[in-house]
Amino acid sequence: SSVGVFVTCCVWAILLLALFGDSLASAPEFDPYKVLGVSRHDSQAEIKKAYKRLAREWHPDKNKSPGAQDMFIKITKSYEVLSNEERRANYDRFGQMDENQNFARGPQGFRHYQDSFYFDESFFHFPRTSHDFTDSKHHLHYNQYISEVLPDSFKRPYLIKITSEWCFTCIHIEPVWKDTVLELEPFGVGIGVVDIGYERQLANHLGAHRTPSILGLINGKVTFFHYAVVREHLRQFVESLLPQKLVEKVTDNSYLGFLNSWHEENKPRVLMFDVASNIPFLYKLTAFAYKDYVRFGYVDMGLTETSKVVQRFSINTYAPTMLLFKENTDKPADVMQARGMKKQIIDEFVSNNRFLLVPRLVNQKLFDELCPVKQFHRRRKYCVLLVTGEGEQFVSVNEAFFDFASSNTKEVLRFAYVYQRQQQPLCDTLLKKEDITPPQVILLERRSATGRVLYRTVTGGWNGSDDDKHRLHEQLEILQRDPSHLTHDAMLPELNNEFASMFLIHWINTAYDYLAQFYFDLLYSNWREMMPVLSLIFSALFILFGTVIIQAFSDAGEDKPAKQKATDPPKTAESSPGQESTSSRPPKKNFVEVTELTDITYMSNLVRLKPGHINVVLILTDASKQVLLRKFAKEVYSFSGSQTLHYSFLNVDKHSQWMDSLMESAPDARPSDCLDEEEDSTSNKSDYTGHVLALNGHKKYFCIFRPVFTGEEVECSRWSDEDAAMAGPSKASRSRSSSRQKATTLEIHHKLDRLGLWMERLMEGTLPRHYVPAWPGLDTITPQK
Repeated sequence: SSVGVFVTCCVWAILLLALFGDSLASAPEFDPYKVLGVSRHDSQAEIKKAYKRLAREWHPDKNKSPGAQDMFIKITKSYEVLSNEERRANYDRFGQMDENQNFARGPQGFRHYQDSFYFDESFFHFPRTSHDFTDSKHHLHYNQYISEVLPDSFKRPYLIKITSEWCFTCIHIEPVWKDTVLELEPFGVGIGVVDIGYERQLANHLGAHRTPSILGLINGKVTFFHYAVVREHLRQFVESLLPQKLVEKVTDNSYLGFLNSWHEENKPRVLMFDVASNIPFLYKLTAFAYKDYVRFGYVDMGLTETSKVVQRFSINTYAPTMLLFKENTDKPADVMQARGMKKQIIDEFVSNNRFLLVPRLVNQKLFDELCPVKQFHRRRKYCVLLVTGEGEQFVSVNEAFFDFASSNTKEVLRFAYVYQRQQQPLCDTLLKKEDITPPQVILLERRSATGRVLYRTVTGGWNGSDDDKHRLHEQLEILQRDPSHLTHDAMLPELNNEFASMFLIHWINTAYDYLAQFYFDLLYSNWREMMPVLSLIFSALFILFGTVIIQAFSDAGEDKPAKQKATDPPKTAESSPGQESTSSRPPKKNFVEVTELTDITYMSNLVRLKPGHINVVLILTDASKQVLLRKFAKEVYSFSGSQTLHYSFLNVDKHSQWMDSLMESAPDARPSDCLDEEEDSTSNKSDYTGHVLALNGHKKYFCIFRPVFTGEEVECSRWSDEDAAMAGPSKASRSRSSSRQKATTLEIHHKLDRLGLWMERLMEGTLPRHYVPAWPGLDTITPQK
C-alpha cells in the first residue's frame, strides 16, 4: 500500500543520512571566529571586546553602507555562538552553529552515530522560530528575571512566551506573536521569551511545563493565557491583568469630588479628555506605572453628562487633552494637548509633576524621594518641614505655609508637612530637645540612609504671620550660604505608612488571590501548577492539627526543667576572663578600637604614621576616663569604617606637659582670650579634658576640637572678662573651684556632644589646620601627686 511505501522510504532516508551524513550535512554560512576576528583560544573577555567594537562599527543606524545590516546580523549571531560555552564547543567539534545541534544531550539510542551523523533542519527547510533574530533582545535568563523583570512588573505588565526547539506548534503562533509585540511594546508592555530547553530553572519558577505557553506577569504574580492565540485576545489578556480601579470615569457630577480629594490621598490629579467610550490602553498603563504618586481620571467628551466639565476648563474637543491639578483645583498646574500622544511624552509630563507642591509625609518612601540623602558637597537638598495638626485651628497655619512655599520654589528646597498624631515618633525626635509644641517649622538635611539628619528649628514657632514668613525667609537665606547653620543632629525613626491596610484586610486579600488562582487552575486542570497551592494548604492544616494534638497530650511535668534553668545564676558581661565562649562563629566587630597614647606607642601611632593617615586623640583624665571613652566611641562609631582613621586617647594625668608643649609650638591654635589671660596670670593651668586632636604625623599638622561648655571648665574662654572684673580675683577663683566640685558625670558626658559634626568637617577637609615644626616628646611620665 501507499503507507507501506512511505514508511519504507523514510527508513531508507534515515539509513542514507547515517551512512553519508558528512556529505549531506550543510556547511555553516560563515565562520564566527573570522567574523569577529578572534582565534579559537581567545577568552570570553576578548570575544566580548571584539563584538562591542564591531557592533558599533557596523550598526545600521551608524553605518549606511548596503551590506551593513547583513554584516551586523552575522556579528550578532557569531557572538551568540561564541559567548555560549556549550554552543562554542559544539561548533568547534562539529562545525555547526545552530543551537539545536547539542549532541551532548542527544537521545541515548543515537550516541554511537554522533561522530558520523547529525540532523540539519535546513536540509528539510524547516523555519526557525524560537531563536529568531527579532526575538534575541527579548530572551530572558533566570538571574535577569529575578533582578530586573520581577521588580519592574510592579510598574508595567509583562507578556512572556515559553518556547523550545522543535516546537512545531510555535511555528503557527509566531506571526501572531510578532504582530502583538510590535503593537504592545511601544505602549510600554514588557516582552519576554523563555527557551524551556536552556532555561529550565526559569520555566519551573514560572510554572510553565509545556510549549508553547503564554503568560502574563504583573505585581510579581504570574497568570497563564488559556484562549486562542489571536492578537486581539492577547491585547485583552494584557489589559485584564491591570487593576480595575486604576482610572476613574469623571462626569459633571463627580469632577469636583475627584479634584478636591487630593488632600485625603495626598496625590496630584490628572484628568484626560478624549472622545472615546473606552479608556485608552496607553492611559491605563501610565496610571499603573504612577499609581503610587498620581490619581487618574478620564472624561469622555462624547457624552452629554460631561459637557459642563469640558466647558469649565475650555477643552478643545478635536485633540486629546491632559490636565494636571495640585493643591489649586481651580487652575491646572500643567496642561498637555496633542493628537498623537506618545508614551515618552506622557511619562515626562506625569513624572515632572508627580508630587504636590507641599506634600504630606505619609510613608518612608515618599520621605526618601522628597528629601534625598546628601551625596555630594554641591548637591544639597534641604527639607522645610512643618509639624502641625489636623484640627480646624491649624487650617490657617497650613494655608500660610502653602502660600510661602508657592513663592519660594527653588530646586534646593523641598517643602512638606507632617501631622504630629500620625507620625508621633518622628515629631518627638525633632521636638524633644527644645521641648516645644506644634506648629513648628524645622529645617533639616538628611545625612545617611539609616536616618541620621542635621536640623534646626525656626525660632518663634509658626503662626503664619508676616513676621513668621520674614523670619523663615531669613533662615533659609542663611542656610543656603552656610550649611553649618543646622546645629542639631538626630537619628530619625522610620515613618509610619498612613495608607497601609490593616493586617486582617491584607490577609483576606492574599487569601482571595490564592483561592482565585486555585479555581482558575482547577478549571483548566493545570495540576502541576496547582501543586504549590495544594502543598501550602495541606501544610497549614497539618501544622494546625499537629499543634492542637501536641498541646492536648503534653505533660505538665515538662515545665520542671525550665524552672530549674531559671534558678541557675545568669552569666553577665563581668564574668571571669577565663570563661570563653564555645561558639564557633566569628565575633562581630561592633566596637571602636581605641588605644592609649604612651611612650611605647607614641612613635608608631603619631611620628611614624603612614602618609594620608590621621590619628584622632581624645584628651582625658583618670576621673573622666570611663565616661569620655564611652561617649567618644559612640560619636566616632559611624566613621570607624575608614581605613585612614585611627583612634587613641592621652591621659594628661600621666603626661601633663605634652599638651602645653603642643600649644606652644602652634600659638594660632590657642584662643586669643586665653593668650591675654596667660600674660596676666600664670598660676591657672588650662584644662584640656574633653579636647580632641586630629594629628597628621606625616605632614605635621593637627586640628583641634574644643568641648561644649558644661559649667566646670576653668579656661579663660569660658570665663568672661566682665565677670572677672566685677567679682574680683578671689571670687572668680572660688567660683571656678565651686563649679569644678559641682561637675557631674552627666556634664562631662556632654563635652563631646558636637564631636560628630566636627568629624564630618574633618572628613570634608574644611577644618583649620595648625602646623608644628616637630612633635613634642612623650618620654617621661608625670609622677602622681
